[in-house]
Amino acid sequence: MTLPVVADATYVILGASGNTGSIVANFLLSKGEKVRVVGRDAGRLQRFVDKGAEAFTADLSDAAALSKAFSGARAAYLLLPPVKTREAQERESDAIAKAVNQSGLRYAVNLSSYGAQVPEGTGPVAGLHSAEEKLNAIGGLNVLHLRAAYFMENNLAAIGMIHGMGIFGNALLPDVKLPMIATRDVGDYAAQRLLHLDFSGEQTRELLGERDLSMTEATAVIGRGIGKPDLEYKQFSYDQVEQALTQMGVPPKGAALYIEMYKAINAGVLAPLEPRSSENTTPTSFERFVQDVFAVAYPGKVPNA
Repeated sequence: MTLPVVADATYVILGASGNTGSIVANFLLSKGEKVRVVGRDAGRLQRFVDKGAEAFTADLSDAAALSKAFSGARAAYLLLPPVKTREAQERESDAIAKAVNQSGLRYAVNLSSYGAQVPEGTGPVAGLHSAEEKLNAIGGLNVLHLRAAYFMENNLAAIGMIHGMGIFGNALLPDVKLPMIATRDVGDYAAQRLLHLDFSGEQTRELLGERDLSMTEATAVIGRGIGKPDLEYKQFSYDQVEQALTQMGVPPKGAALYIEMYKAINAGVLAPLEPRSSENTTPTSFERFVQDVFAVAYPGKVPNA
């Protein structure tokens, strides 16, 4: 059974002020669609209100508020916020699933991750596996899970290290290749699928970026892009990275989850299911990301490098 097209039906966007949600919200607004943006901070939603969106302030662990946000909607873009603990992930995915069920929402595009087919041992991604399962259990919901690659934007966290230490370091093995995607490509894809609602039942789509890259290769591209062609990648121990994450303000339980994810990537446990194809390859290259995003964010970049 397909959802009848209602002229004034609303799209609900969770995490609208974030990297992917903002792309989705702006695209749908540009198409003249009614959009309800959801977030905890009304101030961060104002830029969408200025373009005609309706703002709805809610915490993603508040099922009652989310049920109101989803009420009367044609479709929604769903996601979990950056991980603090697995317990928080479960509370938030419980609340979102409960609200989807109570509101009678019929269509959802859900941001997940590559590797979400693995139920445990993958850090934050295991929480996304759980979220997928909860949504799949809702009768009458047509849901498309976008299993996105490692975000290119994750590499922005290294800017301070490059300035302070002159290197780019992480817990990932230097030569393990992993798919990396620009968040704008995730948002663009999600927005198109929401606009057309061309999916039914429970579906999954991996989005694997433009190509797979090792951290050694990614570091070389970053170095050229910021005028530091000799920039080198250094693999740190898991303990060193866990300590650094907590020093950056990540809760200890959250830092431990990220370490579990890095271990899963290094061991090949966290990996795509699909072979790379035109359907799961997205356009933005890592070189383009560095030029458009990383180099812009990097203070003191050498001009025209």
